[in-house]
Amino acid sequence: MEVEKKKMPKWAIVVIIVVVICIIGGLTGGNNSNLSNNSNDNNNQEEQQTDKVTETIEENEDTQTVEETIPTEYRNALNQADTYANVMHMSKQGIYDQLTSKYGGQFEADAAQYAIDNVQADWNANALAKAKDYQDTMSMSKNAIYDQLVSEYGEQFTAEEAQYAIDNLN
Repeated sequence: MEVEKKKMPKWAIVVIIVVVICIIGGLTGGNNSNLSNNSNDNNNQEEQQTDKVTETIEENEDTQTVEETIPTEYRNALNQADTYANVMHMSKQGIYDQLTSKYGGQFEADAAQYAIDNVQADWNANALAKAKDYQDTMSMSKNAIYDQLVSEYGEQFTAEEAQYAIDNLN
């Protein structure tokens, strides 16, 4: 059962911020004889602070709204894809297959595709990292590494990504 989150209206947040700023200003305001001289400056500063806080709140609400509209299954698939891409240095196709595998993530195809479309990864760098692993741990030739990188039974990188890796091996 999903709990519905109640959002505080923006105007209420702004009112609370203004009250807090006024209280802080009153506590740190100091000498009342300077109040008339500094009132315009204080008002301008308070308005600027309120504007900045309001902008920040609106940005955070926009971000939360977008995140809340993404189904949990999609977010979970994206989190797994991020780990596969940025820790295990897998290819796009390899990640997709792992996410949808009955022995892997068991995500539906649409959740896996969302993850692939939204994961932030450098696929060339991933191919190079895998190529270095094969070179260092298995002492494979460049031709064998290339074949392993593009193989449908191996890493499943694109030909371009695999060639980048081979071109940049030591």
